[in-house]
Parts: sequence; structure tokens; C-alpha cells
Amino acid sequence: MFNTIKTCAKLITRRSNKSLAEKKPKIPKPKLKTLPIFQYPVGQEDDRRIYVWGLAEHGALGTIDRVRTIDNISFIPKPSRLKFGETHKVVDLTCGYGFTAFAVHSKDNNILYGSGINTDSQIGYHLTDKKFKDDIITTPRPINLPLKQPKTQVVGLAAGRAHLLVLTTEGLFTLGNNGYGQCGRPIINNEDYNKNAIVHHIPDIKGNQIKAVSAGQDHSIILTENGEVFTFGWGADGQTGLAHFENEYRPTLVKGDIAGERITKVTCVADCVLALSDKGRVFGWGNAEYGQLPNKSGTQQINIATELELCRGLGRIVDIAAGGSFCMVLNDVGDVFVWGYGILGFGPDVRKTLKPTLLPATLFGINAYERNVQVSKINCGISHLAAVTNKGDLFMWGRNKFGSLGLGHMNDQFFPLKVSVGAQVKKVACGVDHTVTLCKPFV
Repeated sequence: MFNTIKTCAKLITRRSNKSLAEKKPKIPKPKLKTLPIFQYPVGQEDDRRIYVWGLAEHGALGTIDRVRTIDNISFIPKPSRLKFGETHKVVDLTCGYGFTAFAVHSKDNNILYGSGINTDSQIGYHLTDKKFKDDIITTPRPINLPLKQPKTQVVGLAAGRAHLLVLTTEGLFTLGNNGYGQCGRPIINNEDYNKNAIVHHIPDIKGNQIKAVSAGQDHSIILTENGEVFTFGWGADGQTGLAHFENEYRPTLVKGDIAGERITKVTCVADCVLALSDKGRVFGWGNAEYGQLPNKSGTQQINIATELELCRGLGRIVDIAAGGSFCMVLNDVGDVFVWGYGILGFGPDVRKTLKPTLLPATLFGINAYERNVQVSKINCGISHLAAVTNKGDLFMWGRNKFGSLGLGHMNDQFFPLKVSVGAQVKKVACGVDHTVTLCKPFV
């Protein structure tokens, strides 16, 4: 009897549950939405970015966007990404006095662009220049070169006060002001350089290929493949190193202690020149009135290449930089030494030192947690200095003319400070009052 009752109860429960299930409304399953997939771009090995800052009025920054104006002066106080770098494959750049030149890898003959002051045709002359007011080019435009080969590329750039050196696979092209012979061609009295279409070509030096170029204010320097140095242009301070103080328009071999040395780099932005040999020896010539080139005789103009004995004992020197009134060297372990006159990086009290003085490594972000970081490159302008680490971080200090340090203000900086650039800095070019960097994106 008990089992019969239990069985009936189960049947009733099943029917009841079945009835409830039939009455319960069916809830449709929600349809899954197709969510968007966010694909972040990954940078290629040869991707490049251009960041610019400093005075914008002369057009050398290549943009008039994101400009601040104080007392009717337009400037960009911190790194700003240049759109030109997104649409062109920029491989090199240089800053002159109020102008900038960009080397571009291209399938056509537009391998060089320029922007900024063009009063002396230092960034070329076009018939369309008639539309530009006061010879100011505000955005990068092509610079025509008399190329003979279809696949010619730029391999080096250097800019002076009003002239430009363009080293290509066809040789060296020079343009702009030649008043002192700095373009390597005969000086023409009263030559008008405004709207001047002359581009001079120097294919080689006595059959030797040109390896690199550098430029001071009004003189030029050529480094050949066999390590010899040739100069031409203004020589009043001995900056040509030709054992005289005259101007010379023909590329001429520098004399002095570098004879027999294989030079690997020559640098200059004003009238003081530094040269580095493959053995790590440092040589200098030119203006020395600020203690850049200390010598026993106290001479302020040195017209012949002289080894700087004060650089011995600093380790193996791998990079050099010469500003308007100071010099800087870098050794193979990342130590940075500075001497001369100006804001050298040791604080507001130090204005002059006659011997290379070490800048503390901690100023470049090197500490117990960043042991593998070290400075790998140095550069400078007339009155501001720059150092780049192997991580691509940029540090700047010195005169902050029109925000040329990229720190967001116009106050002078008395010790190295990191600049907030949104990419890894590969090269920095310093003008008088503006700075341009060639960078690699983080991703």
C-alpha cells in the first residue's frame, strides 16, 4: 500500500511540473553582438617620427600648428609631432640658422626638403617662391638638385648660417651664401644670393669619396673615405685649419697634428672645430677665446689642427660636439665631459672651466635600477647642449632661447633634464633657436 501511494505521488508531481513548464514563457536567448576588434599599429623597423620645438616664426619647424604666442613671438615650447614625418620617409635632418633641411628616401628626385628662412636661397630657389612673403617657407617643400642618376640618395647633411651642404651618392651639392667661399666655388663680388638658383657640385676630393660633411657659421668641412679633412670658407678665426687666417673657396687639406691620423668625425656649429680619430684622439682648431681649446701660449685663434692633450686620460672618446663657446666629449662607457664657457650643466654658479669636467651620470637617469643605461650620442647648438641615451631618451640643458630645449617653458636649464618626446630619439639637430629630432616610434 505504501509503495502504491509513493508511486502515485511521483506521477502527480511530474504532471504538475510538466504543466508548470508548459505555462512558463520561453525566454529567447540573447543574440551575441559582434564586438569591434581594435588593432593597434605596430611600427616597422624603418618607421620614423619627427618632433620639433623652439622658435616658429621663421618657419624652420615646418609647421605653424600648436604654436604659442608671447609678446608677438610665435614658438612651440615642447616637442610637437610634425605631420611631414608621417607622409615622407625622412632619413636625416639638419638645422641651420633659422632653417631646416630634411633628407627623404624617395623613388623620384624629391630626396631633399627644406623650410624656414630662405633669404640666401639656402634651401633652394623655385619660381613659385615669388608667392612667399619675406622669403619665409613655413612648410617643407622640395629642394631641386641637379641630379644625373635616377636612384640618387642623400647620405649626409650639414647647415651653416646661410648655406647648406648635401652629401649624396653622386657627391656633394652646396647651395646658399658663398660670400666667403663656403660653398666651394669662386667668390663673386656683390653676388646676389636672394632667389639664386646656383647649386654647386663637388663629386669627390682628388679621387677620394666624400664620407661626411660638417658646417660652421660660414665655413665648410669635408671628411673623405681615407680619413682626411678638407675645409673651405671663412678663416678669420683659423676655423679652416689651413695655417692662415684668409678665406679659401677651394677644398684644402687641413694641416697640423692630424697629419697621418685617420679622422672619423668632425664637428662644428660656429667657429670652433673638433675632430676625432679612429684611436680616440681629439684635435681642435679655430676660435678659442672662451677656453674651448686651452693651449700653452694662450692663443685665442688657432689656425692649425692641434691635439687636445686635456682629453687624454678620459677613456676612449667615441663622440664629440663643439658649440659657440664650449666643447663636449663622450667616452665609450657613457661619461660626458664639458668645458669652456656658458651654461655647462653643473648648476647656475659654474660659468667657465678650462678642463673637461665630468657631468654626474645620475643626471642622465643612470642609477641602481637602470644600470644598463648610458649616454650614446651628444650634440649641441650655439648655446644649448643635448645627450641621447641608448634607450632613446633625450636630455637637454643650456640657454633656452624661445623654448629650444623643449621643456615647456623658456627658462634656462642649468643641468641636464629629460625632454618628454613621445618616441625613441635617434638623432637630434640643434639650430640657434630651434631643435628638430628624428625618432623611432615605441610600437
